[in-house]
Amino acid sequence: MTTKTSQYDVIVIGAGPAGYSCAIRAAQLGLKTACVDSWRNRQGRPVLGGAHLNAGCVASITLLESAKIFHLLTHEIGQHGIYADNIRMDFGQMMARKNTIIDKLSHTIGDLFKHHKIDHIPARAKLVNSKEIALTATGGDAKAIPSRLKAKHLVLATGSSPLKLPNIATDNDVIVDSFAALNLTEVPKKLAILGAGVIGLELAGMWHRLGVETILLDAQETFLPLTDQQIALEAYRIYHQQGLEILLGARVTGAKKGAKKVTVEYQSQDGVKTLRADKLIIACGRRPNTENLAEPEANLLLDENGYVHVDENCRTNLPGVYAIGDLTLRGPMLAHKGIEEGQFVAEQIAGVAGELNHDTIPSVIYTEPEIAWVGQTEQALKAVGTPIKTGVFPFHAIPRAQASGKTEGMAKIICHAGNDSILGVHIIGTSASELIAEAVLAMEFSASGEDLAKTIHIHPTLSETVHEAALALKKSTLYLP
Repeated sequence: MTTKTSQYDVIVIGAGPAGYSCAIRAAQLGLKTACVDSWRNRQGRPVLGGAHLNAGCVASITLLESAKIFHLLTHEIGQHGIYADNIRMDFGQMMARKNTIIDKLSHTIGDLFKHHKIDHIPARAKLVNSKEIALTATGGDAKAIPSRLKAKHLVLATGSSPLKLPNIATDNDVIVDSFAALNLTEVPKKLAILGAGVIGLELAGMWHRLGVETILLDAQETFLPLTDQQIALEAYRIYHQQGLEILLGARVTGAKKGAKKVTVEYQSQDGVKTLRADKLIIACGRRPNTENLAEPEANLLLDENGYVHVDENCRTNLPGVYAIGDLTLRGPMLAHKGIEEGQFVAEQIAGVAGELNHDTIPSVIYTEPEIAWVGQTEQALKAVGTPIKTGVFPFHAIPRAQASGKTEGMAKIICHAGNDSILGVHIIGTSASELIAEAVLAMEFSASGEDLAKTIHIHPTLSETVHEAALALKKSTLYLP
């Protein structure tokens, strides 16, 4: 940490994906930049990367990869004529690997800060006005931390935290939040997860593959209501077939912690019910970290849910102050959205012309199989009367999927019935998070369904699923679905 000056061109508050990408891009463009962040690792040392790296997606997908290997060896490897005996799990080593990867990635961000001469200030920041912040030390660095810093431009990127429920208190022992769920010290026998959305499904997929009996409870009657419903129904079928128990219309009303277990009470169509589990994970959403972010006198405009109000250029109501990432409602709460906004804002500050299309920001759920999509859903388009045509093709008809044994799922392309423009692409299947990039690029360049159908794809590959879905728009698929 260096604080040789109290005046900066840009100060970024928060060092998650949105914050560190903004700071790096600003420094690349010649702006004197500082990044203030209060996150500390298990040893109490200041680290970069925010919740995404240290307590969220990176940790989750790292453990999911380990869980998938374990499940392959214990349940699927025999299909290949390969047999392995005495497979065992060292859960401590699995967690240690996850922590090693997180530490390495955090150090990489730190090296980038040093390379670009960005001042990393380990403290909590509060907006005083549109040009100044107040700092509070969070560790043993109090003497090195100035009380105030000024900048020509301030960027708010403090991210989000797990949502807390008023009727259920987390102790992060038996009743845990999504952060603590990625840091358990032993494998439970039975898990209950409150919330069958993105976070709940990702945690459920990981723990279920480690042999944990897993039950998801969600108050909503519809599974994954924001995704395309054809894809959501397929996902429900697949996850149910895998052994995940998903209880919809189950409104959790309370949880009582016992000596070693937790009793969960929920209201369903059949009345009040209870279930007992070793752990209850609260995974029902996230909230923006705007509490104590600004002095009341600063007059930073928030909505009723605590999100920062911004315009199409991520500018707040205060001159020279921007908000990016999970702090705003523009686009999904995903790291890549924050990264793009961070770079976009840095370029605006530097006077570099830029553009950010929120309509082509893809979404993903890291389950197995994965779900990924970009653009609009069929139900949303029909609700506003848009004439559409759809092309759907299953993974099981693709030779590469058969060779890999990953045949669950489908790709779906929605085009305008009149001009053939691509309005949405939705995929459930292995590597969906990788396959969706082609669709994002196609939509960004205003490609038509026919453009995608006439694009040559390598054979055999999983990407042929997307190609065949485009061909299905004109009922000209090469393979039989």
